[in-house]
Amino acid sequence: MGERGANSSGKAGRPGGRARGTGVAAYWGRVALIGAAYAALTLLPPLQAISYGMIQVRVAEALTVLPYVSRPAIWGLFVGCLAANVAGGLGPVDMVLGSLTTLAAAWLTSRVRAPWLAPLPPVVLNALVVGTYVPRLLGLSVPLPVGWGWVGLGELVACYGLGYPLLVYLSRRPRLLSLLRGPGG
Repeated sequence: MGERGANSSGKAGRPGGRARGTGVAAYWGRVALIGAAYAALTLLPPLQAISYGMIQVRVAEALTVLPYVSRPAIWGLFVGCLAANVAGGLGPVDMVLGSLTTLAAAWLTSRVRAPWLAPLPPVVLNALVVGTYVPRLLGLSVPLPVGWGWVGLGELVACYGLGYPLLVYLSRRPRLLSLLRGPGG
């Protein structure tokens, strides 16, 4: 799928995907755009109906592959997930733990070496963390492996079923990749 972190000089880009002294506003604009896309794909009907609960397929989780090719996506996914969880109604535990889980998964995704591994961090982390607390927030008394399994299954559908094809599509479109990455990314 090509080199993902090289800039025009062939050297790895700076952490955060920005070249020195350029594009700070453009970087944060990409963060905001990705965050808005995540929030919209979670909150808009009919997607909202399948985005919350123990059995969920949060379509916006397809975007969790973006940190593999775009550093601004790390913070964009965090902001978008935070907005979605604030509006989601499961309370402060979901707002904090869900959003921090997305941030950790996004960072790990930016570190994987192979594109087929890019969806794995959000699947595993969300299954374990979100699958632990969501059933309790919903008042369900299910064994932990059941919560992990249902959340993990939804993440598999979103991240591998939708996200990986998105990553393959983007890898074949250098102009789209350069828009996602920004200067020096």
